[in-house]
Order: sequence, then C-alpha cells, then structure tokens
Amino acid sequence: MPLNKIDKQAVVAEVSSVLAQAQTMVLAEYRGVAVDELTQLRDKARTQRVVLRVLKNTLARRAVKNTLFAPLAEQMTGPLMYSISEDPVAAAKVVNDFAKNNDKFVIRAGINEGKLMDLSSIQALASIPSRQELLAKLIGVMLAPVSGFARALAALSAQQGGRSV
Repeated sequence: MPLNKIDKQAVVAEVSSVLAQAQTMVLAEYRGVAVDELTQLRDKARTQRVVLRVLKNTLARRAVKNTLFAPLAEQMTGPLMYSISEDPVAAAKVVNDFAKNNDKFVIRAGINEGKLMDLSSIQALASIPSRQELLAKLIGVMLAPVSGFARALAALSAQQGGRSV
C-alpha cells in the first residue's frame, strides 16, 4: 500500500530524528534473505540498541539530506536495510556478524562520524570492542592493583596468624 504525502513526511521526520542522535549508519542489501533470518537480525539489533529500517530510498535520501550521512545518498539504490546506532561500533558489528553467516546479505557502505566507509572499513570497525566491553576491561585494569594489594595483605595476615608475638 503506497504511502500518502503525510505518511512520507512522518517517516522522513522519524528517521531524521534517529539520525540526529546517531554516529553510525550502515547500508546492506537484503535481497533473498529469508524473513525468519531477518527477524533474528532485528531481535539482535534491538538488544544492541541498533535501529534497523527498510525504507524507500527516496525517503532515506530526504532524511539524510543536510546531515553527516548525506554522502551515502548516492549509494541508496536497490532493496536496502538501513542500520543506525548511537554507539559508533554497534551498527557495524550487528550487520557484519549477520553478513558472516548469510551470503545473500551484502554490506554496501556506511558512515561513521561523517567518514564514508567501504566493506573493509565496516569490517574493521566491527572488530573494535564495543563501549561496554571497553568499560569492563578498564574496570578490570583499575581493580587489578587493588585486588593484588588485598591478596598480599591477606597472605601477610595468614603468615602472621601462625606466629605468636
């Protein structure tokens, strides 16, 4: 069912508001991918806070106009799925992981923080640990000296506990 003018304007406004908060957008062709596989992709994207949309390319071009994502407009041809995320890595990671297991899902292009990316750049971005992973590693590094000091005190206390003073 075709969209009327008001519906089209609403879609463009919705996508524009999502893009205003986003750092990364990845375009992928989904022709030939089974619906149940796309449903799994959507579920994973939702858990990673990635917005996945299938849009008419003309509406997507209007939404990216005058944004950091405008250079992608010339790549917007054919049946595309648009993945958008605030996290600089999440959209690339979700799409790249799905593409590894599905050869019909073809990553076309992307933009991260205003820089146009090709497939190899998207794959490189997807290999970077997510913000959550980096924070967990940082906390581990920060706690290592404290926990080492606590173990040393416990060992010293155990040694002292066997002797009388």
